[in-house]
Amino acid sequence: MLGIGVDWPSVVGADRLGEERQDGYLLERWRLRVESVADDVPALLTRPLGQAARRCPAVLYCHAHGNRYAIGKSELIEGRPSLPSPYAVDLARLGIAALCIDLPCFGERLEPAEGALSKALLWRGETLFGRMLAELGSALTWLAGRDDVDGTRIGALGLSMGATLSWWLAALDPRVTCVAELCCLADLGTLVATGAHDLHGHYMTVPGLLTSFSTGEIAGLIAPRAHLACVGLDDPLTPPVAVAIVDTALRRRYATLGRPDAWRLLAVPGSGHVETASMRAAVLEFLALHLDGRQPAG
Repeated sequence: MLGIGVDWPSVVGADRLGEERQDGYLLERWRLRVESVADDVPALLTRPLGQAARRCPAVLYCHAHGNRYAIGKSELIEGRPSLPSPYAVDLARLGIAALCIDLPCFGERLEPAEGALSKALLWRGETLFGRMLAELGSALTWLAGRDDVDGTRIGALGLSMGATLSWWLAALDPRVTCVAELCCLADLGTLVATGAHDLHGHYMTVPGLLTSFSTGEIAGLIAPRAHLACVGLDDPLTPPVAVAIVDTALRRRYATLGRPDAWRLLAVPGSGHVETASMRAAVLEFLALHLDGRQPAG
């Protein structure tokens, strides 16, 4: 359905373009050459200061959509309007490294545009969503193989499109230790029934998916690994009825596996499609707990 193979493509080369010292972290700029991907994949890697003597935990940060195609990987260090602040500094304070790549159609990879690329891939029996996941899987392999990263402690994190990609990647790849995702987890069948699915971009179209799987069944593949979902109850992409269906399915799944505490839903009343301060606090607490990062000072 996704139009991708069983194994992620390999990263066949990586060029470091430079390193900069930022507020609380080191920023590395990379270009990854991924098997079967025609263009290079630009990437940003942030590393906590003072971590040279230890292999630190890491997060694969999946950027959002928001019809802001120019943002891409820069979301990690510059943020976007739906985030209270960029994540790079907060993750570094926890002793956590982070990697973010420009997904197809975003950042330095604006062409071909989303509509054109998604249509072309569908004609070939592929999907843009599957291609994004394959590139993230390749990035995960590269990140886990770094000498300064503990490959057994890598989480996935993202908002909106990044949230969906995060939990899908975790469902497909057991190397993802935990997943924290914001503003997107909802039963897709319910969204289609109400028309809310049309608020998503073309990237998310997976032909035939709902004839075989529900959102809860796919997200349930993450169990018993830890999963935090944060949603706003006034967000049209996460209406309460659609969120409740997934929450019920995941509560049952985690309880069956004896890990009811490993699934957590934070639903914020009166909040729309934005990360709130309470969501940020929950995400950082979650990552500190499940990736064993260092607690922030002060």
